[in-house]
Amino acid sequence: MKSATKAAQATLEAAAAALHTLAAALPKNPSFPQALELILKTKGRVIVSGVGKSGHIGGKIAATLASTGTPAFFVHPTEALHGDLGMITKQDILLALSHSGESKELAPLITYATRFKIPLIALTGKPSSTLGKAATVVLNTLVQKEACPLNLAPTTSTTASLALADALAVALMTARGFKKEDFAVFHPGGKLGAQLLRVEEVMVAKNLPLLTQKATMAQVLTTLTERNLGCVGLTDAKGNLVGIFTDGDLKRRLLTSKSTQILLAQPASGVMTHSPKTTTATTMATAAVAQMDELGITSLWVVEGKKPVGLLRLAECLHAGVV
Repeated sequence: MKSATKAAQATLEAAAAALHTLAAALPKNPSFPQALELILKTKGRVIVSGVGKSGHIGGKIAATLASTGTPAFFVHPTEALHGDLGMITKQDILLALSHSGESKELAPLITYATRFKIPLIALTGKPSSTLGKAATVVLNTLVQKEACPLNLAPTTSTTASLALADALAVALMTARGFKKEDFAVFHPGGKLGAQLLRVEEVMVAKNLPLLTQKATMAQVLTTLTERNLGCVGLTDAKGNLVGIFTDGDLKRRLLTSKSTQILLAQPASGVMTHSPKTTTATTMATAAVAQMDELGITSLWVVEGKKPVGLLRLAECLHAGVV
């Protein structure tokens, strides 16, 4: 077991060394910015292709590009021979992966790209290979040897290919000015999507519990009960939010008031909490939840200017998976 563990450690060290070499060479390599410029200028999509282990890496690369603002998809070389070449247009760019650069399955794709003058970016460890010579731009993923003790199974080479393609995706994100808000559009599901939701996507926006500050407490309590959202927003004559009355406020008032009748007869302005805490519709929901946590409250009124447009509650945030 000790020798096996050492082999595993050597694998990681080999991968780290290969990535260090790639990183050190990148600033001196004109091919990377050339590839970047080609993709940024294209009016179509990036078509990624490869066979075997390179194909698996290619699938991941296409997914990463597509989710970070660069339209892309994977085409298997074998399927391309049986009709999928029709997916590739003259507006597209082909990104082909092959460590040796001699994968026979890629030959029809290379021919197709050459025939229709489709730019070809090669991700290969052999720039002088058939793929490398046919490419518009070559991204060199040369490694000294595979981490596999037999120097056969693609290990270090696939790591290098994946890392260099990830670097390309990140460079494209940066060049496009890709933001969290853009990322959220492509990742609406799961915990990641929830963390990128905006307040407007979670807040209660219909049948808001709103009254004017001149309303009586009897009216406030009726609205508080009927809407069952834990609070009532109170506005001035211009419709601006100026106060709030919550379930907690009611309990505290009942404990301190000498007469319930006197409490019910008061105008809301006399008992409301003035200058309530608010947020905006475009604020990230996670930031709004952090604000609620800091203030020790469970809801925030959402305003546009000073006018209430929604109510964000911790309950909806929990349901949406924001918390």
